[in-house]
Formats: sequence, structure tokens, C-alpha cells
Amino acid sequence: MSSLAFLVTELQSLASESRRKHPEIREAAEKSLAILRSSPEQATASLASDSAQSDDLLRPVFMGCATKNAKVVAISLGSLQRLIALKAVPQSAVALIVSTMTDAMSQGVDIQLRILQTLVSLITNFPSIHGELLGEALLLCFKLQDSRIAVVSSTAAATLRQLVMFIFEKMVNEDRQESNGTPELSEAALPDGSTKTLGPSAKDAFSVFEDLCLLANSEKPNFLKLDYLHKTFALELIESVLTNYHELFRKHTELLMLLQHHLCPLILKSLSDRHVFPLTLRCTRVVFLILKQFSFELETEAEVFLMLLIRMTSEDSDALNPDHSASRPIWTRVLAMEIMRGVCSDAELVRNIWDRYDAQQPGSKVFNSLIVALKRLVTEKPALLGVSAQMMGIGVSHAGDSATPLGSNYGLDVGGVAGMVATAASATVSGVVGIIGSGIGLSVQNSAMKLQCIDQLDKADSPPIPEAYIYLLAVQCIVSLCEGFASFTGPLYTSIMVQRPRAAGEPVIRAPAALDLSTLPQDDPATQHLIIVRSMVENGWPALLAALSFIISTNLSDELFIDVLSSYQALTNVAGMLALSTPRDALFNSLSKFAIPSRVVSSLESYVEPSAPRPSTSFTDNLGLTAPIQAPALSDRNLACLKVLVSSALFLAGSLGESWYGILEALQNADYVLNVKASQASSNRRISTPMTPSRSVSASSPVEQGKVARHPLLMDIDSESVLAAVQRLFDASKNLEDSAFQYFVTALCKLSSEMVGMQSDGSTLMESDDSLSPVPISPHRRRVSGIHLPRTLRQGDFGVEQLGSVAMLNFHRLIYRAPEVAWNTTTNHLLWVMDLSSAPQSIRVQAARVLDEILIVVPRNLTSSGDLQAKVQRRVLDVLFKQIVPASSDVPATSTSIELRRMGLETLHQILQASGHTFVIGWGSIFEMLGSVCKPAALSRSQSVDSIGTLSLQETPRPKPLPLGYVNDRGYTALVKIAFQSLKLVCDSVSVLSPEDLRLCIKTLGQFGRQADTNIALTAAESLLWSVSDSIQAKRKDAEIEPEYSALWMCLLLEVLGLCTDARHEVRVGAIQTLFRAMQLYGATLTLDTWDDCIWKITFPLLDAISIETRRGAFDPEVLLNSGLMAQSPEHAWDESKSLALQSIGSIMSEFLVIKIMHLDSFSKAWSVFVTHMHDTVSLDRRNLSPPALLCMGKVVKALSGAGASLQVKVSEAWERIWKACSDMGSMVLQGGSSQLSSSANATQLHRAFTQESLVALVDVIRSTRSISLTQTKEWPPQRLNRLMEILKGILTYPNSVDYRLDIDGLSPVQAVVLDAIADINLTGSGIPSLILRDLSEFSTLPFMAAFHVPILSPSSPATPIAASSQKQVTYIALSKKVIPHMVELYMRFKDDLDIYEDGTLEAVFSAYSIPIKLKYECPAPSKFGNDLPLWKTATTSFLRIVTDSVRRMAAFGDRISDARVEGIWRQIIEVFRGGILADCTATEGFSLEDQEAEESFDLSLISSLEIDLVPHLGDMRVPDHLIAQLAKILHKGSQLYKSSVDLSLPNSPSTDTANVSDDSRDSHDFEKVDLDIGTTAPGILVPRERFSFWCFDLLFLICSNVTSDQESSRKRVAALCLPTLLDRCKITMVSYVADEALRGNIPFPRAREDELLYVLRKILDLRLWSGTLWAALSESPSKFSDSQPAVDVTLSPSALIADVCCVRSLLSHGRHHQHGSS
Repeated sequence: MSSLAFLVTELQSLASESRRKHPEIREAAEKSLAILRSSPEQATASLASDSAQSDDLLRPVFMGCATKNAKVVAISLGSLQRLIALKAVPQSAVALIVSTMTDAMSQGVDIQLRILQTLVSLITNFPSIHGELLGEALLLCFKLQDSRIAVVSSTAAATLRQLVMFIFEKMVNEDRQESNGTPELSEAALPDGSTKTLGPSAKDAFSVFEDLCLLANSEKPNFLKLDYLHKTFALELIESVLTNYHELFRKHTELLMLLQHHLCPLILKSLSDRHVFPLTLRCTRVVFLILKQFSFELETEAEVFLMLLIRMTSEDSDALNPDHSASRPIWTRVLAMEIMRGVCSDAELVRNIWDRYDAQQPGSKVFNSLIVALKRLVTEKPALLGVSAQMMGIGVSHAGDSATPLGSNYGLDVGGVAGMVATAASATVSGVVGIIGSGIGLSVQNSAMKLQCIDQLDKADSPPIPEAYIYLLAVQCIVSLCEGFASFTGPLYTSIMVQRPRAAGEPVIRAPAALDLSTLPQDDPATQHLIIVRSMVENGWPALLAALSFIISTNLSDELFIDVLSSYQALTNVAGMLALSTPRDALFNSLSKFAIPSRVVSSLESYVEPSAPRPSTSFTDNLGLTAPIQAPALSDRNLACLKVLVSSALFLAGSLGESWYGILEALQNADYVLNVKASQASSNRRISTPMTPSRSVSASSPVEQGKVARHPLLMDIDSESVLAAVQRLFDASKNLEDSAFQYFVTALCKLSSEMVGMQSDGSTLMESDDSLSPVPISPHRRRVSGIHLPRTLRQGDFGVEQLGSVAMLNFHRLIYRAPEVAWNTTTNHLLWVMDLSSAPQSIRVQAARVLDEILIVVPRNLTSSGDLQAKVQRRVLDVLFKQIVPASSDVPATSTSIELRRMGLETLHQILQASGHTFVIGWGSIFEMLGSVCKPAALSRSQSVDSIGTLSLQETPRPKPLPLGYVNDRGYTALVKIAFQSLKLVCDSVSVLSPEDLRLCIKTLGQFGRQADTNIALTAAESLLWSVSDSIQAKRKDAEIEPEYSALWMCLLLEVLGLCTDARHEVRVGAIQTLFRAMQLYGATLTLDTWDDCIWKITFPLLDAISIETRRGAFDPEVLLNSGLMAQSPEHAWDESKSLALQSIGSIMSEFLVIKIMHLDSFSKAWSVFVTHMHDTVSLDRRNLSPPALLCMGKVVKALSGAGASLQVKVSEAWERIWKACSDMGSMVLQGGSSQLSSSANATQLHRAFTQESLVALVDVIRSTRSISLTQTKEWPPQRLNRLMEILKGILTYPNSVDYRLDIDGLSPVQAVVLDAIADINLTGSGIPSLILRDLSEFSTLPFMAAFHVPILSPSSPATPIAASSQKQVTYIALSKKVIPHMVELYMRFKDDLDIYEDGTLEAVFSAYSIPIKLKYECPAPSKFGNDLPLWKTATTSFLRIVTDSVRRMAAFGDRISDARVEGIWRQIIEVFRGGILADCTATEGFSLEDQEAEESFDLSLISSLEIDLVPHLGDMRVPDHLIAQLAKILHKGSQLYKSSVDLSLPNSPSTDTANVSDDSRDSHDFEKVDLDIGTTAPGILVPRERFSFWCFDLLFLICSNVTSDQESSRKRVAALCLPTLLDRCKITMVSYVADEALRGNIPFPRAREDELLYVLRKILDLRLWSGTLWAALSESPSKFSDSQPAVDVTLSPSALIADVCCVRSLLSHGRHHQHGSS
């Protein structure tokens, strides 16, 4: 609904209400309604003008107000209010309206309230109301405000505030409109007597405010017609005006003058008079506004007010206010403190206060007075505030605190606070307990007011004020001051130092330095304010620190504790940012004491873990004043302080400079408490004490703590989080500028030095070889800070550990910055700690570990090249050198020094592993470091590893200390192993080394090759030196540097040569292999001069050196025995080394003999020396060295074959020298083989014997020599060949070797090589075939003549020979199987050579064949695993082949062969047949019938050959008669069928001595002399082969018979010579039969007897003799008369004549002769 409609409604109500009593009002109202209804818009417009119509409209309203009818008046006022809202009231009516409302003011409450509403609407809708009219309207309100009706009074007061505000708002609008036009001005009288023209609104505002000030001061107002106004209300209005329009006051001097002349004196007077709470309250509120808004304009007044407020805070009011007898009420101090809290909260105001007063000279020190007052205030009642148990730490005793002195000049120690508490309260023991109790303290919950005192405007008297409230206000003031400093300085510091514009490439500043205000623009307001803040802190910090240090130690709530701690942090940060080092350090020092209370550390040291909880038995126990059971530790508040300390240090890291020391010291102590003792105390924290209930260390109860969220500063304050924050501080070191970082590192090193010195000076550390822990024997020492740090608990140094951490984070500084920044300080300190022998071992090792980590990281992260790279690498190596190499060998070493060196060597290894390839400098230092661990002297042979096992079992006196201070071999071994790993890495990248570095590398490798660790020595000698050699040779390809590297390579070979005679076999082997492998691989590229050096400086000296060792005890029986039976004996090892050397020399010389060595000028001499070495090795060394020496010589000799024509003269000299040596060695073989050693031969003889391997090698050398020589000559002369064959035969039959192989199925190596050597001989020379055949025939007899058992010694008892049954046997069987048929081949090849017949060669061949043929089944088995033909069969077959041709060739040669040779040949032939026919065949009885038949059939070949091939030639006149007769006797013997006991005709066995084969004495018995008439019944023993006997019988008949016409003369001679034997054989058979028959009677004869008899009779019957052969046979000279007999001697008697003609000369005379003989 619109206002016009409301107006119509109001008029209707007025007309209705006044209808009876006031008809005139009704009429006027109806008239107005008619006007409104007729034309509402026109009526509304006319109301705002002074027209007649407006009077009609307003008349009913005024008439209604004039009545005394309250209802009518109310309706009228409502209508008036509607009209004013419609602005339908003309300006002229305003005065009437005010007057009307003044008249109606006496009405009821509702009317009064309507009047107030209407006044507000009137004045706000009519801004043109000014001057007296405005004053009347305000007067109306003031009168209503003075009403005793509360609602009216309060509504009027509110209306007044609104109207006063509107008046000043109109003034503001007027000021804005001044630019558009000048308002009507009028003069106003100012308080100082002057005048000033003001605008209407300005004058209204001035007048109203002036009157308010006058009324407040009980003076008569000038503008308002008011006699009295409550001072409180006036001050409230003034406060409202100043609160809302302080800017307007600052613009208008007239208004400021009012403040200066009226308000300020009024306030000062009010505050100086007797204090009434409402008035003082409002005065102080106005003072606060003046200070806050007009301190600049009212400088003096503000100073007065400030000093007044400061004095009000003081308790000694009598002294400060002598005019007043009563002391100032407590609430005045509280009001003053609340105002001061507001002032302190305005940081800009505080700065202005300093600038206007304190900074002026002279001037009142408002700020200083303020903080001093605050400090005094907070400390005036310590008993009330109590002591924080938490700040003392956990688990410490609180008794005796009063005796503790103050901790610093600026702040109060916790103990000092406790002392003050005790003194102030005059407390007994129980009193102290009460003070420390949780009921006393300061907290917002318990100490603050719900509504601060200055806001309690409705109170006539002061409210109840907590006793501690004023101290809470003081604390809040101090907190606000500190926060104000920080809130202003912090952002500016950040913008200036961190966020400032940076030049291109300039890094971001993460740890800025302090502000240098002199460098900032001085006319900049920010700079000026920074200077102000700096001055304030510089002058006020002692009081602030004293106050803070006291407050924080009191019993504060968590919230207040956080505020105070934040103030600590803020003040510390501001001091640091503004470069105030003294207050900053003092604050840090104070924080340090609160973070790590000294009592915690001291109690922690003396704390002993209780064995079990004990009951409280005394009064002091019950009070908790004795030593606590709980382990000492830091409380949460201590940790919060520590956290703030770390945070501030982190923030100010770039500007702390030398102050780092104190901070680091505190962090060290914190680390000690939190880390070192945490594990010891952790278990005790869980121990419950049932007899003593635990008390909360917080001011608030656990319930409260659970309800209130913890402040961030009280979060994450567990040990782990705080330690992590500490670590972040150290991590932030990477953000420091170089200069700041230098300070930081220097402080850290200083701290570490002091700590290490504390644990070293005045004490002696005894180190055990077996333990790395020091044994302290000195008492504790006290730090400057008063904290006990016992050496016994220090397992490492905090400073050293953190120094390493910082260095690792800032390795870029170590690399790219000058060494003065951090490198020198860090490394020198760590080296100092390491070298401090009196320091604990654990700290020295820790320093070494840290240093080594630094040294490893720096080279790995060095990316640049050039001078910096070399400098950094030099720095690293110089430091590492000091760690590894002892400064002096005179200093006795300990296990610690060994450990430090070991760590250094491991570091060097890691550096080389990661960055070795980048090193451009320092290799000399590296090699010196590596070589420093090596023992300077090589091991002697007596100290070699081969003898260590024996030496260790003997009790020996304690050895002298090793060189370079080795504690023991174990430590030495560890150092050598680690150093050697590094050396291996160096050798992997040896290509980067310069020649000088290479020379050092070679020298170092040689040193390691002589160390006791065999594996290391072996690797150095074999692998690493080889890789160095390879690298050197690779660089020799450059012609310019070839001589230098050739000399270097020779140096390497000489170093390796030194290792070739090491006492350890493995090392020698490795060195020898490396030496010759290098020569072999690069020999082709070496110059002749280098080769000459290799021969004379390397090869021959090596042989000389090794030979000295191998010949040591070479002829000592015990040594020989040991070397033979113990494969690992030193002698055996030396022999193996020389063997390897010989093999290597052979390979080298054979490969480079022709292309290099033979071209040397000294070749002839070198060759002679070489051959001499080989000869001496065979003759002087133990025999197991002979094979390698001979193999070496053979290999080299073979290489001579590649020599060209220009070298043939040298070749000739060479092989001649070799043959001479071989001949000498052959003599040694012949001498040693002249007699076979018995099984009881001593060890010396046994081990000096040639081995088969040696003999094979010797033959190979001989063959190679012959091969070379035959390239220059056709064949050797016979004399040399004879010598050769002599040597070969001696080698073949050498009987004293111990390494024979089986030679049954196959040739032994010696036999094979000897036969090969013989096969190499050219047989075309004269006499050579005979020589070869003779020797081969001798070889074929060796199985039967020279087989022997090998002499070996029993391993259990060397002096006891092994039984022959288990001994190895040399049989020569395979040799015989090879040679027997080979002689046939040779004979067939040279059968036409007269020499083999004439020189007895053929006889030797037949003689050789005869032996196996005679032995027959007694021959050794031809094979062990095979099925070879028996030796006698092979011999028989070969013999028959040769004999068939030989008899023809002898016949063909005729007289060219001497008679003696013919006789000799035939004698051997007959002897072979004798052996074959009469051999013992008893063994065949065990054969199968088929095998027996086969054996007989094989023997038939002998009979057949004899019949076909030999008999025709046997009758040669040069064959002696006895040989032919011998053949007949052989057949006679072979034809016997029985072996009878009475058979005395012939020996039973042909195995008689062949030397007397031609002697007939054993077979020349006279058959007639045998008494054959004596018979026997014995059956006799039948011969095994009956058929073969008949074959012999047949042949005997055959050679005596005339069965063929060829060779008649020869056959007759044979027949004549054999016929007596045949007749004798027949006679025996028949005579024995007759004699036996007479005895046997009817007993039948055995079949064989009968067959034999019948056979003889039949053969005799069929026998046809040659004419005259019987006569010749019976004559004295059968050979003479075999072909022709003399004429018949007719002079004989008839009977004799008949016998001669009929019985002897007839063809059948043999039958008659038998008959005659039988009779």
C-alpha cells in the first residue's frame, strides 16, 4: 500500500475519532479527504508548496495534535509522519511541526515515541534544517532522552545518535558539494577565539560537537538550549562521532581544535579525577580513538594520554599520583591495559609512537616506557602465574630450584623463574608444590573476561575481574607488539630480498641475507618504517626478551603458550631480518634453553633405570620432589620451542653468520636427547607407578585438551617430526649463499672440534687390536652452556655427521666454488678428527666415513673440463692421500688407523670405479696410495706360502712390528685386497695414463705381485700386467712415441721378470705366462734391439734365476724323495715353474727364431747359451725338467727349417751345436743304462734316472736335428750314424725309468719314436743296411733277453720295494712284433748286397729268429687284449722267407762269401731248424684237437722248407759235415714217438745252451753201445705230436733216398752224411720191439709201437739209396766218397768182399746192412 493510501486511512481515522468531541477537526479532515480524493497527484504536489490547499490539508493534523486526546494526537502524529514521508509538507511548516511536537511531548509514552519517530523522519527528509530549528529539534530529543521512562530514554538516545550522525553526514555531503558551488557560509567562533566561515552543515556539526564536549565537561552549551547532559551519554555520542567520522575531523581544523581544546582536556581531567567506572570507561574509549585516529594531529595530547595509560598500568598509584589518597582501582589498570592492547595491536600506530616520541632527541620514551611497564607488570606476581612443569622437561626433579642462578643476562632461566616463585611467595616445600600445581596459571579460559571491561557500557560499577586478567592483557600486548613487528617487516623483507627483480641468469634467492637498510631508498616510507622497526627492536629487545622468557616459563595454557612462542619466533625473525645480531642471538640462546633444558640432559645422564617400581615411603616421595621414576625427556613444549628454534634458524639461515655456532650447539644437544638417549629411555616411559598418580603437565585438563583442537605449533612435535625439521634445516644449507654457507660450515666444524676435543683432551684412549671401541678413562666435562655431555655415551659426533650431510647436499659448492668456501674447512676438519689419536675410535671412523662419502660424490658429479676439473681432482686426491698414506712410519699403528686406511682405500676404489676414466691428473698420487699398503720387501723363500703351514705350528717369539705400522697380517691383508681392487680398475682404463704414470703403474703392480696374498699377487702378475702391456703396445703404433713406449714395455717385462722368481708357485706361473705371452703377441713388431734385450735381459736371466732354485738340493736324496712323493713340495713347484718357462721360451724362440732372433748379431752366442741351458737342465736339474727342456730345444730346432738361404751358415752351426749336446746327453743315457737298477735302488738313483718322456723328447730333438741337417747333406757319415744308433739303442733299452708304458699290444712312445728315427735313416749308404739290420735283429730279441720289471718304490715305505707280481714290466713284445717282419722287408730290399752276408748281418738275423722259434710256446704272449700271431710263428714265417732266398743268394755269390761266413750262416740256419723241430710242445696237449692239428700243420712248413729249399743246397762242400750230420740227428730226435725212461739216445729238450750247438759230444754216443736186448714192459710216454714225428722220420728217409736227379752231388753228400743216423733210428725201433716182445708175451704192444714198426719195415723196404752212399756213410770220409767210391779191393777175404759188394755198394744194401747189424 502506498503512503498516500496510508495518509487517507489516517485522515479517515482522525475524522471518525473526532466526530463527537471535535467536529471541527472532523470537518477539516473530511475536507482534506475530499481534496485528496478529487485529485491525489495535484493534492500531493500542492502540499509541498505554500498554497492555500496545503493549509487545508495540514489543518486537521495540527488541530488533532493540539487536543489533549491521546488517541487523536497519536492519529494526527501518524498522519503528519505520512505527510513528511511523502514530502508533502512545505518548508515553512517545519517550524510549526517542531513546535507542535514540543507541545505534544508531555503526552504519554506512545506519543513521545511517535514524536521521536517523526523527528527522525522530519530531519532526514528535510536536509535544509539548520541552525536554531535544528537545535530545537535536537533539544526535543535531548529532553526525551532525559526521560525516566527507560524505553523513551533509550529511544531518544538512539534517535540522538542517529541525528548527530546525520548532521555529520550532511557535513560530509556538503564537503563533496563544495566543488559544484559555494554554499551559504556563516562565521563560527572557534575555541581559540578565532572565527571561521563554515557551511550550514559544517556549522551545525561544529556546534553540535562543541556543545557535546561542553556538556560533557559540565559547561553551558553554545548551540543547544540544554542545561545538563549526562557526561557518559555525551562521551558516547562523541565516541560515535569520532568512530564514524574521524576522517572528517582530520580534514577540518575546526573540528580538530575542538578535540584539542575541549575534548582532550575533558578526558584528561576525567581520568585524573576520582575514578567512576562508567565515566572512566567512556573516557578511555575516547582516548583509544584519539590515539588510534588522531595521534598524528594531536601529537602532544597523544603523548600525554599514552604516558597516562602507562602510568595507570603501574601498581604504585600512590607514588605516581600524589594528589590522591586512595590507590587507583584495579579496573582502571585493566581499562588502561585493554586500551594498550588495542594500541599494541596497531603495528603502524606503535611505529608512529616510536617515530614521534622515542626517536626524537630529546623526547619522552613512550615505547620504551611501555615495554618496561609491560615487563614489570607480567613479572610482578610470579606466584600467581606459577611455573610450567613442562618447560623443565619430563622426568626431572623440581626441588632446590631456588638455588639455581639466572641463565642469561637478558632472560630468565626456568630455574631462575622457579627461584623467583619461591622467593615471592615465601613458599615452603608444600608451597612450591602448590605453585607448580595445575590450579595456578594463565589461560584465556580462566583468566579472561567473557566481555572485556571496556565494552561493558551498561555497567554502573566495574564487573568482577579475574586476578590474572591484567597479566593476560600484558601478555597479549607483548604478543601483539612482536606480531606487529613481524607482520610489517616480513612482507617487505620478502619483497625486497626474495621477490625483487633479478638480472638474467641470476638464481633465485632462497636463503636471503639480512636487510641492509642503508642500501634502500631513504625517502621511501617503507624504508623509513623499517628503520623505525629496527630501532624499536634494537632498543626494546632486552625488556621484551625478559618478559617473553618469563612468560613462557610460567604455567600458560596451550593457546597462550603458542602465542608467546610465536612472539618469540616473530621477534627473533625480525631481529634477524633487520641485521640485529645481538638481540637475535640472545633470543636464539633463550629459545635454546627452553628447547633443551639443562636439567633434562643432566638428569638423563644420571638416570638409572629402576629395577622395579618402589612404593612411596617418605613425605618428599609423596610430594614428587625426589628423583623421578620416569625417564628424563623433552616435553611437548620443549619440542615446540625446539621446532620454533629450527624454524627461525631456517628462515634466517642466510644471515646468521657466526651465530650458527650457538644454534648448532642447541641442535646437537637436542639430537643427543632425542636420539642417543631415546632408545635407552623408551622402555621406561611405559613403566607405571601405581603408588603415585601421574599429573598432567599441561595447564588444561585432558578433557579440555580433547575438546580443543591443537594449534599447529603443538602438532607434529613428536621426536621423529622434530628431528625431521632439524634435518630440513641442514638440508636448507644448499640454499645459502656462498658466504653464508661458509659461516655455516665453519660453525659446524667449530662445534665438532670442541666436542671432539672435550672427549679427547686430558684423557687417554686405549685401543685394543681386536676391538674398535675406545676405553675412556676420564671424567665428564661440562659444556659452556652447562649441559653435561659424557664421552661414554657418544658413539659418534653430531657435527661430523651433519657436516657430511651438508657436504653431500652442497657438493656443487665443493666442486665449483673456491676451496675457501667449504672444501678446505670441511676436509681439514675431518682429517684433523681422523688424525687425532686421542679421540674415540668411533668418532674417527665416523669422520673417515663422512669424508669418504664427500670424496666419492665430488668426482662423480664433476661435469666440467679444463682447469677446474684438474684442480678438483687434485683436491680430492690430496685429501684422500692424507687419509691413506701415514704421515710418518714412526707412529705406531692401531686397529683404528688400519680401519681408517681401509675406508680410504675403499673410497679410492669407488672413485675410480665411477670416475676413474675422467681423471686428468693425480695418477702419481693414486699409485702412491695404492703402493703404500704393500710391504716394502718381497717375501723370502722361507716365508713363502708353501712353508707357512709348517711355520705356524711352531712356537716362535713375537715378531717385530711390520713396516708402515701394520697391526697384524689380517689388517695388512684387508688393505692389500681393497687397494688391489682399485688397481684393477686403473688397469682397466690404463689407456688414459701418460708414460710416467704407466711407469708408476707398472711399479705398483710389481709391488702387489710380491704381496703375501697369492690371489692378488697372481692377478697382478698375470692379468693386470698383461693388460698394461697390451695398452703400451697399442701406443707403439705411433712412430713418434714408439721408442718411449718400447722402453716402457721393456720396463714392464723387467718388472714381470722380478715376479717370475717369486717364492710362490702360482705367482711365478702367472708372471711367466704374462711375460712370454706379451713377447709372443708383440714379438713381430719389436725391433732387433728390443729383441736383443728380451733375449739377454729377460729370457736368459729368467732361466738363470729359476735354475738356481731348481738346482738347490737337486742331488740331495731327501729333497729328491720329497719332490717325487709330494706334488706340492717347494721343489716340485719350482720345477713346474721352470717347465713353464722352458715351454714358453720354446714357443717364443720357435716363432721368432727365423724372422727376428737369427738376425741378431749375438745369435751365435745366444744359441750357444740357449743350448747350454737346455743341456744343463737335463744334466743338472731333477729329471722331471728334462722333457720340457728337450721339448723346448726340439721346438726351436724345428724352427730352423724356415730359415732362408742367407741363414744357412747359422743353421749349420746351430744344428751342429744341437747334435753335440744330444750326443752328450746320449752318453748320459748310455751311462745310466749300462746296468739296470735293482728294486732296492736308493731314491737318488731312482729319481735321477731318465724318464720315458725325456727319452722321447731326446729322440725328437735328434730327429729334428737330422731333419735340419739332411736339408744340407744327404746323410750322415757312418761314424755319426753308428753313434746315432748307439744312442738310439741305449734309449730303447734304458732300464731305469719309472714311467714305462705297456708295450705288449702296441709300441711304447720311446719304442715308436726310436723306430721312426731309424726309419728316417737313408739306407743307400754303404754298410748302413747291415748296421740297421744288426740293430733291429738285436731289438727283436729284447722280449726274450732284456725284459725286466720296473723298479718303483712303495709309497708307504720308500725303502721297501714292491713285489714283482704287482710291478710293471717292460716286455718289448710290441717292438719284436714290429721288428721281426720288418727285417724281412729290409732283407728283401738289400738281399743282393754282399755286405749283409759277409759282415755277419744275416747270421745276426737268423740268430734273432732262432730264439722265439726255440722257445715256441714258452714265448711271452703276443698281446694282452688282442689276438695277435704268436711271436714264434711270426719268427718262423719271417725266417722261412729269408732262408729260402738267402741260400740261393749264397749259392749265387759263391766264393765271394767267405767259408767262415757260409759256415756261420748255415750253422744259424740249422740251429733255427733245431729249435723249431725239437721245441717243447707239451703245452699243446691242452689245446683242442683242431688247434693241435693246426699247430702241427704250421710246423709242417719247417719240414717242407727244409726238404724243398735247404736240402738241395745243404750238400755244398763249404758246409761242414758236422752241420749236415747235425741236421740228421735233429730229424732223428724229432722222429721219436716215445719219451721212455730208458731212452738215452738224445736229450729230452732242445732248450740247451746254443753256444755248443755244433758240439757232437752230447749226441755222439755209440748206438751199438746201448744194451737193446734188455726189454721192458713199460708202455712208454707218447710224444704229443705223433704225426709231426712221422714227418721228421719221412724227411730223414727222404734226404737219404735217391728220389730226384737235381743237385745229385749235393744230395749224395747229404745222404752219405745222414744215412748212419737213419739206420740207427730204424735199428732202435726194431731192436726194442724184439726185446720188449720177449718180455711182454701175450701182452699186445701199443698201437704206436706197432705202427712205428710197420712204418720202419715198409720204409726200409721201399728205400732206394744213391749208389755208394752207404759205403761212403760207413767210410771215414763220407763227403769224400759220397759222389764216387774207390774200386773194389779184391784183396779182401771173400766174406769181406761179398759184404763190400753185396751189402754196402748195392742200392738195397741198407736192408742187408740192417740185417747184418741186427745179427
